[in-house]
Amino acid sequence: MNTAPLPEPTAADTEALLKRLEWTVIRRLDGLLQGDYRTLWRGAGLDLADLREYQHHDDVRHIDWNVTARLQVPHVRQFTEDRELAAWFLVDLSASVDFGSGEVSKRTVAREFVGVLSRLLTRHGNRVGALLYGTAVDTVVPARGGRVHVLELMQRMARRPAEAAPGATDLRELLLAGQRMIKRRSSVFVVSDFISPPGWEDALGQLARRHDVTAVRLFDPLEMELPDLGLVTMLDAETGEQIVVDTHDAGFRERFATAADAREAALREALARSGIDTLELATDDDLLDAILRFADLRRQRSRTANGGGVPGHLAELRPASRAAAR
Repeated sequence: MNTAPLPEPTAADTEALLKRLEWTVIRRLDGLLQGDYRTLWRGAGLDLADLREYQHHDDVRHIDWNVTARLQVPHVRQFTEDRELAAWFLVDLSASVDFGSGEVSKRTVAREFVGVLSRLLTRHGNRVGALLYGTAVDTVVPARGGRVHVLELMQRMARRPAEAAPGATDLRELLLAGQRMIKRRSSVFVVSDFISPPGWEDALGQLARRHDVTAVRLFDPLEMELPDLGLVTMLDAETGEQIVVDTHDAGFRERFATAADAREAALREALARSGIDTLELATDDDLLDAILRFADLRRQRSRTANGGGVPGHLAELRPASRAAAR
């Protein structure tokens, strides 16, 4: 079980990682997304991309009155970006993302996801930037293009301090920083395990009011259900608190699963209220498959909207549902 940060990768390690991702993921994505690349990104352009239910923070000028009258529920239009795209990654690199029950931690998944999406975007002439959060938002990578810039971003993610002072993640601080610093309408990816005290939900909704926001939720299967491992010392990576538990106790495992289910339900409800798309990335997931699932979700929504039918998320593709994310 991986619970501690690995040694900081060197620039050569980062170069090797990006080369591997270019061959194993990005090269295949370029072919598989051929002709559907633009369905991944929505913005304030002229081409209708999607319809969704009106949220309290939406611009009333984007309400589609014909669809609203037909469905008796207010709906707003979303549009395909018709100019150069700027994408921003708000990345949670707090202590909890160092966890991984296998060889891969949530931090590794986050770094590879940001590397793949950044390279895919910059290969099409777009710019990417990032805000990195450890115990505070202390690293801002300006939005630029090019492979060298992607390498710099990935290396800065690897330089996060491993011995950060214990303390609970304040995801709200990261989201509010995104609101302040990202001036131009952009595609924004919030990459986090969303292990944070309540209060971030409103900030996420406010961010989505101006930008096309996607929540990239990181998790490890062991966070959902404990196997029978006997006596185990559990460490809260955020606070440093330790506790010894008996995982052989079926009652304890059942209570753990019940609590995990409750957290899952609360998280999905919060993300659904924000009206944003959600991509779930597990530490045992295949990154290529996960991105293709996300692309397929957006493609289906785009086709539904352009065909004038009922938006897909009203039928079975709820943004925060596990069906959409997995």
